[in-house]
Amino acid sequence: MKPALPVDAVLPELAEALSDHGNAVLVAETGAGKTTRVPPGLLEAGLVAAGQALWMLEPRRLAARAAARRMAAESGTALGTEVGYQVRFDRRAGGATRILVMTGGVLIRRLQSDPFLEGVSVLVFDELHERHLDADLGLAMARRVQRQARGDLKLLAMSATLEAETVARFLGDAPVIRCPGRTHGVSVSYRPPAAETGAPLGGVPSPQEVVERVSAGVRREVRALEEEDISGDLLAFLPGVGEIQRCRRRLEPFAAEHDLALVPLYGDL
Repeated sequence: MKPALPVDAVLPELAEALSDHGNAVLVAETGAGKTTRVPPGLLEAGLVAAGQALWMLEPRRLAARAAARRMAAESGTALGTEVGYQVRFDRRAGGATRILVMTGGVLIRRLQSDPFLEGVSVLVFDELHERHLDADLGLAMARRVQRQARGDLKLLAMSATLEAETVARFLGDAPVIRCPGRTHGVSVSYRPPAAETGAPLGGVPSPQEVVERVSAGVRREVRALEEEDISGDLLAFLPGVGEIQRCRRRLEPFAAEHDLALVPLYGDL
């Protein structure tokens, strides 16, 4: 059974708004679950016509893949069957796909090849507040298609921090639905740079000093967590791809010794 998320409570209202008006704006705070629960909820509500699909735009490739995987897992289907994704140079979808997650560039190419979106019932723009050119252009093109040729096409804009009223006016005074999120307590503690790095503690550190300090900090925190018998993950922020890769290489022997997985994460991934 799927765990309950805050957005589940507003799904009936959202489906009704899209059914009655054709467009809607969902402002759902962080942790509400909008990305992975809204598309399946709209599908279950019967807003996707037979033989058609719901498309959801995600600004980032990593988020598009992750959202599709999560929705497929929660629906108990294999990725690429009922739920799929398409990003640059990577596609997991087929003829039976009802929910397709894509990035902005893919959406623009789709609109160029199929300007009337004949196989689409609902078009969802997630994280619209990020204001990427492809997302803005895609929304403008989809709205024109809706007004001039596809009155049955439904448009949904979603975000945690969206200027909802402005977008709602653009979508024909669409209803705005708000949903609270769910937060988890976080404790913050500060520790001075470790003296073991050998780098001066004053002034602006060089890129190499940043790598040394972060590497030393990760080692120190892992040892402290092991002593306290605490399991979980450790997230370290660095200023760029170069520093991330150098820090990863520097920590590889330590990770092997402590049976840790080093996972880089940056925009190009």
